Amino acid sequence: MFTLLKTSPNSAARLGLLKTAHGEVPTPIFMPVGTAASVKAVSPRDLQEMEAKIILANTYHLHLRPGTPLIAQMGGIHKFCSWPGPVLTDSGGFQVWSLKELRKIKENGVEFRSHLDGSKHFFSPESVMQAQREIGADIIMAFDECTPFPSTEQEAQKSLDYTKRWTRAAKEWLDKNPPLHGYPQQFFGIIQGGMHPELRLQAIEELKQINPDGYAIGGLSVGEPEETMYKMAAFCTEHIPQTHPRYIMGVGTPWNMLELILRGIDMFDCVMPTRNARNGTLFTSKGILHYKSAIHKDQNAPPDENCTCYTCQNFSKAYLRHLIHSNELLVLQLASIHNLHFYLNLMRQTRQKIAEGAFEAWAGEQIATLRTPL
Repeated sequence: MFTLLKTSPNSAARLGLLKTAHGEVPTPIFMPVGTAASVKAVSPRDLQEMEAKIILANTYHLHLRPGTPLIAQMGGIHKFCSWPGPVLTDSGGFQVWSLKELRKIKENGVEFRSHLDGSKHFFSPESVMQAQREIGADIIMAFDECTPFPSTEQEAQKSLDYTKRWTRAAKEWLDKNPPLHGYPQQFFGIIQGGMHPELRLQAIEELKQINPDGYAIGGLSVGEPEETMYKMAAFCTEHIPQTHPRYIMGVGTPWNMLELILRGIDMFDCVMPTRNARNGTLFTSKGILHYKSAIHKDQNAPPDENCTCYTCQNFSKAYLRHLIHSNELLVLQLASIHNLHFYLNLMRQTRQKIAEGAFEAWAGEQIATLRTPL
């Protein structure tokens, strides 16, 4: 469960501790994304060495392959992928929403076709909860309908109504069907409502009646301007109970995270650090480094002189550029290790600065620097 340890007097930033069956998670925290029970190009040993506290997997992808009953047969996701720490599973609502032409929304769930082989599937609130029971994650998410951007208030209300009904159905199913692997699972509800504050408030008030273990903010970082995202997140955190963790889904850049911590967010996940790493971009203490660029072909300096990760302690920008232009697989690992280490270290620094009462000034300096192209 969640304990609020400290709140900042100068912003909504806060320190917390989330206790799960597989370990404690200090917040603010970033969760590396292991969609298919694997963080791309990074081993569980690497994640432990960089002191990752919790990872994320996705119910949609695990349902399609290898199938959640198989994961249950193997003893749950922790044993299946050899990760000893906490795991959060997304419900798959966003992935089903993103299929667009391959899905059909019904009152009791979503019918969709697999992006892998075109086979037909159906997700209901109950079936998604069963899948997450089988997976055995420490934190499981309600099945929601992600509201598109832009959307009218009427469209957003219709979408929110699905999420509200499905969340209640999910909680009712969980209350009747205990965990399968011998340890408790925490249930997070998801706040939808598009960019309409009154609908976001409606979603929060509905969740308060259900009393989930945590509150997630969905439907952001879906194409809206950054300032709109910040505004909606701040509105939500003003109304979410202080006693519960706040998780914003699928966000974001290093500066996004700092801006949102200032507005009271505790938990983040995003594919950006690993995806950008594989495509030639590193986040560094001095800004954004495009290591594919010809300017780095003879630079013997590390990607980030202030970084203590394995990559920066052992390899140069010239070497990383050589690897990616030679299509060598090693670069996927080295670049991903750096970016994840950078994200996790940024959260460690954040927690330290909040504890010291110095977060706001430090964050302002960091936000200006981190988004600078190098």
